[in-house]
Amino acid sequence: MKNFAFNVLYSDKYARCGLIKTHRGNIQTPAFMPVGTQATVKACKIEDIKKTNSQIILSNTYHLMIRPGVERIKRVGGLHEFMNCDLPILTDSGGFQVMSLSKLNKIDREKGAIFNSHVDGKKFYLSPEESIRIQLDLNSDIVMIMDECPKKTNDYELIKKSMNLSLYWAERSKKAFGINPHKALFGIVQGGLFNDLRSQSLKKLLKINFDGYAIGGLAVGETQEEMFSVLDGIKDELPENKPHYLMGVGTPNDILGAVKRGIDMFDCVLPTRSGRTGLAFTWEGRVNIKNNRYQNDDNPLDKNCKNLNLNKYSKNYLNHLFNTNEILGSMILTLHNINFYQELMSAIRENIKNGTFDEFHNEYIDKL
Repeated sequence: MKNFAFNVLYSDKYARCGLIKTHRGNIQTPAFMPVGTQATVKACKIEDIKKTNSQIILSNTYHLMIRPGVERIKRVGGLHEFMNCDLPILTDSGGFQVMSLSKLNKIDREKGAIFNSHVDGKKFYLSPEESIRIQLDLNSDIVMIMDECPKKTNDYELIKKSMNLSLYWAERSKKAFGINPHKALFGIVQGGLFNDLRSQSLKKLLKINFDGYAIGGLAVGETQEEMFSVLDGIKDELPENKPHYLMGVGTPNDILGAVKRGIDMFDCVLPTRSGRTGLAFTWEGRVNIKNNRYQNDDNPLDKNCKNLNLNKYSKNYLNHLFNTNEILGSMILTLHNINFYQELMSAIRENIKNGTFDEFHNEYIDKL
């Protein structure tokens, strides 16, 4: 019997509140996954991540295969032991990073992605089978199929060719994954900004049968309106009994709009990366803490936040930390942002449960 399961508990039109069950713990949806790219959520200890009510994190196959190498992680039992994390972990397949980071890459239908590391130029081969093998060695709980993630383009034929390649790799990924009662395998819908291709991709993935369905190939430079249009185009075709995951998204209002269109899972580097550079997300909007206006502001970012004593630090103090390049500033703001994102997800779930999500969406979609 498979340990992975998903149930929708409440719905408010397309917005869904559900529960993902894994053998490592349950995940309330809609869920936001902090990004632990290289087996760490930057500037945070895992015990503090857990205190923000984060219930799952994401790590990156591409980065971990390059540094420190999969064997070092496999030797100690996998990612959970390596990074001292008892939360469920999702690993992406590496396809996006091959497109965005590698110094040189070539796509071969049979061999997969052939690329040079962005670190030292060393050549790597990443086939669907190798991506799955690496993720199984990392021992993550949710595994992503290998796909090709093309750059944004209006070239229909190019996107169609890429989508068909991703479907071929999806079949190979499913075969390589086999039967594993402790893990889930998610398919990835491709098709660029073309609704007919997205629909084709999803229908064929449904025939292969995955444990969840991700929407990939977004957050690559398209507008929010274009992203929402893609989601509107497939929201009626996404299976009700499987989780829907929008990869690499996004801002708080991206998340609100995507939940309204049936999305259950999100990940993005934005809260952590922004926290390290002085940008805070709050219920009143964004705060650039480096701005001189905060030198005389002795209020916390959120006076109502009781978690992790984050309301003990004034904007005045945080401004000082960032303008003197003190590491503590990055640590506090990163944790603040992750905590805010989890407060947002909790409020989203509560409003879906109460049947008031549309009102909540309309109140905060512009403010955030």
